[in-house]
Amino acid sequence: MEIRRFRRGDEAALFRVYFTAIHEVAARDYAPEQVAAWAPADLDMDLWANRVQGIRPFVAEMDGEIVGYADVQPNGYIDHFFVSGAHGRQGIGTRLVARIHQEARSLGLTELTPHVSKTAEPFFALHGFEVVERRSPVLRGVSLQNALMRKALEHGGPASHEAGP
Repeated sequence: MEIRRFRRGDEAALFRVYFTAIHEVAARDYAPEQVAAWAPADLDMDLWANRVQGIRPFVAEMDGEIVGYADVQPNGYIDHFFVSGAHGRQGIGTRLVARIHQEARSLGLTELTPHVSKTAEPFFALHGFEVVERRSPVLRGVSLQNALMRKALEHGGPASHEAGP
């Protein structure tokens, strides 16, 4: 498996990952009308392309196929984090989290904050995130439950480990 930066041309494959993650996995925790509002099949592909180009995600590839993606913004916000419905429980999410942590260190971030679905909450909790607030945002006229989660990051360079005089 390779984790790489987003490249133009990845947009359609990322939509397939997003769509299957919601329709095949998150659908276990959400009603059909919630799933349809969250990931409509007729989503405007130009808007989608602009969105993923804007967040500049990391992309997980296995055997030339895009199987997951995730981003971290300069303020520590994780906007998208999805693994293909056909590729769950194969370590893809864990590899993406590791890459996000690596990027967070390079950016000097002190915390990471995603809004996560009910489906993703246990995964993020396993990786040290804690629920800050439960929410019910409305998307396309339908209420969807999610949670704002937070993980404080420890930073310390060599200076923080020096012994006193």
